[in-house]
Amino acid sequence: MAGRDVNGSSTQYVQAEQAFVLPAEVYASIPQDAAGRGISNIEQAGLFVGRTEELSALDAAFADPGEVVVHTVHGLGGVGKSALAAQWAAGRSETVRWWVTADTQAAVDAGVAALARALQPGLAGLPAELQAERALRWLADHRSQWLLVLDNVEDPADIRPLLARVSGGRVLVTTRLASGWHRHATTIRLGVLDPADAVGLFTRVLTQHGPRNTDGVDAACAALGYLALAIDQAAAYCAETGTSPDVYLDMLDRWPAEMFDAAAQGGDSARTIARIWRLTLDRLTDTPLAGDLLRLLAWYAPDRIPRDLLTDMAAPPGLAAAIGQLAAYNMITDNHDGTLSVHRLVQALARTPDPCDPHRHADDISRARDHAAELLANTYPDDSHNPANWPRYQALLPHTDALTTHHTPDHDTVYTAAALSKAAAYRAGQGALAAALHACERVLTTCQRVLGEDHPDTLASRNSLATAYRDAGDLARAIPLFEQTLTDRRRVLGENHPSTLNSRNSLATAYRDAGDLARAIPLFEQTLTDTERVLGEDHPDTLNTRNSLAYAYRDAGDLARAIPLFEQTLTDTERVLGEDHPDTLASRNSLATAYRDAGDLARAIPLFEQTLTNRTRVLGENHPDTLTSRNDLAYAYQAAGDLDRAIPLYQQTLTNRTRVLGENHPDTLTSRNNLAYAYQAAGDLDRAIPLYQQTLTNRTRVLDEDHPDTLASRNNLATAYRAAGDLERAIPLYEQTLTDTERVMGENHPRTLISRNNLAYAYQAAGDLDRAIPLYEQTLTDRTRVLGENHPDTLASRNNLASAYQDAGDLARAIPLFEQTLTDAERVLSPGHPVIAVLRMNMERARSVSDPNAG
Repeated sequence: MAGRDVNGSSTQYVQAEQAFVLPAEVYASIPQDAAGRGISNIEQAGLFVGRTEELSALDAAFADPGEVVVHTVHGLGGVGKSALAAQWAAGRSETVRWWVTADTQAAVDAGVAALARALQPGLAGLPAELQAERALRWLADHRSQWLLVLDNVEDPADIRPLLARVSGGRVLVTTRLASGWHRHATTIRLGVLDPADAVGLFTRVLTQHGPRNTDGVDAACAALGYLALAIDQAAAYCAETGTSPDVYLDMLDRWPAEMFDAAAQGGDSARTIARIWRLTLDRLTDTPLAGDLLRLLAWYAPDRIPRDLLTDMAAPPGLAAAIGQLAAYNMITDNHDGTLSVHRLVQALARTPDPCDPHRHADDISRARDHAAELLANTYPDDSHNPANWPRYQALLPHTDALTTHHTPDHDTVYTAAALSKAAAYRAGQGALAAALHACERVLTTCQRVLGEDHPDTLASRNSLATAYRDAGDLARAIPLFEQTLTDRRRVLGENHPSTLNSRNSLATAYRDAGDLARAIPLFEQTLTDTERVLGEDHPDTLNTRNSLAYAYRDAGDLARAIPLFEQTLTDTERVLGEDHPDTLASRNSLATAYRDAGDLARAIPLFEQTLTNRTRVLGENHPDTLTSRNDLAYAYQAAGDLDRAIPLYQQTLTNRTRVLGENHPDTLTSRNNLAYAYQAAGDLDRAIPLYQQTLTNRTRVLDEDHPDTLASRNNLATAYRAAGDLERAIPLYEQTLTDTERVMGENHPRTLISRNNLAYAYQAAGDLDRAIPLYEQTLTDRTRVLGENHPDTLASRNNLASAYQDAGDLARAIPLFEQTLTDAERVLSPGHPVIAVLRMNMERARSVSDPNAG
């Protein structure tokens, strides 16, 4: 007998024992189950996109002949397994192609019996068991003439009797179950749609009845995780209700429970993503930890969740079983590299309470959120400055961000605060100051709410926030917060508590950063005395405070007190901590810096070289401290006028910092600035100016307009313009920098005084002595008052004012000022300091102008 298949070609059928006839409409009903229920709008409407690789894989999988060829497509519920099977089956040439909804053994039997009735309608009056037997005999006898699609198989055992009876044909299985198929079939895992295909599907469903507003389609598809069923149903909902995709996205964010369960009119309400996944979890009730685990994973980022983050959640056998069950049903993905992934929509659903869903009770979800925070807090390493810990911090940061984004701060616990605090410490060290600052603010708010204003952890979080403000250059907010924290720690913990002493040191450091050495130095001195008394001479905190005091003396230009204190600190640190301890190496570097500032390069350079060698050996080539040593050694070479060694070292340091720390790390930006400065010193302004411009752009973007380093970059670029003779660009930039520095750092900050000095120098270079001289005089007065008579910057101001007097022809004031400055420099600075030679040359030049016959 001749019949027609669904492709319209004429096919000759082989007669079986009974006259089984395939009506033309049999495959036309696919995909339907035995009761005639449509499986999804995607297949019914014929809307199928992409999946070319998967379709080709199925073609290849079924190309080989065999007794019976069985392949399984598995994936997350709603990912589009049935749609893929329908699309692929529609293009096949087998005589009989039959679809069976196979989620239970009974459904399989019913589907096979329905095949018998389709092949021979006269069998309708027989018992279902006999109908199924007739169909099985037909399939066994008509090899390579048929294709069965067994859709949504929940248990391989349900189809095992069927597979045992058939041969020579083709069987395609779709299932959410990834495991258990090795004895029956090869498997193909189906993932989410390609983003472009997802957008195409959404747009086609949305506009199938005419043009519609498609604003936000891309964002909606991303929010739905490119899951085929979710996209189809969202697009159908938008088409039916007149909702634009961007409005739908807002509704999904504000009313997730309702939107996850929404189906358009005529859609299959039983196949919303909420109901599909509930059925999956229903099958895992014998593994209660699986539900707990899924609810917990919902609070992390969807990709690359470290598996060992979950170690404390349960005993290893139980945890492994729960992970295995969730992976088997494609609810999570084991990446087989120590990490897990979860579809973002699965996570969103698991975070959304629904009193009607036993897997989504509000109390269970809240417990999972708090447990997720606890696991994160306990997994972070303690030392964020140790590069060996950085990969761990980087792995945990996305999950901390996800956790704290998915709920409001009023749900934060002490564990949330602890995880945020550790993440903030790492980010601050990496230069991500804005993110660190925001986290510190949230941590303090949480500690105040949960622990109270006076809890030690609250006080510690306030100190951390003040430190973040200081690192960001916001001393106007940092200093009052440091002061408040010190007052509170004195009251709560006592004068001599180590945390109180730490607060005093932090406040003194902030005063020093603000240029207020009159308050910084006495506070450092008092803190050092108290720390020595309370903790002992050799305690690390004592050594740190001594080092901080030495830095304050150095900033004040009092190298006569700074250098001996640096030397004492280095000696004590070597004795207490050992030659190779990182703090010892840091102390050695600090002493070398003081020698350099004193102009004693004969002692500074060997000490820098020794420190670099030791840090390279102890910490490694790429440790940030090693890179700092390399930078400082380059700076010392430059100070010695040895640019042939300085520039290559700066270049190497910039390359290494860019690779190790990243383009935008503050240390990388400093290296770029220093290399530009070395190019300028070498007279290579063609390379210096673009590098200064790039550094200013990056610092403005990364650190903010008003950060001290950004202001320094603006000053340096103006200096390069001036050196290039481009005073039209230099002077306005100097003026802007001075205005901003006065506003941000205060009238008397050393950097403000530098800006004022440089603007005066630019006016002098432009021949505008009427503006230059008063500005020099003001700067000298202020430096003398703020920094003292003998500070190197004060000496520089005196020299510059003398030079301006000379340019104005006022040698009667210029020469005595040059002489006084040289005398003071010889007394204050080390013999052979380069500044002394410059001052002597300036004085002799002024004398020669005054008396051409002199000398």
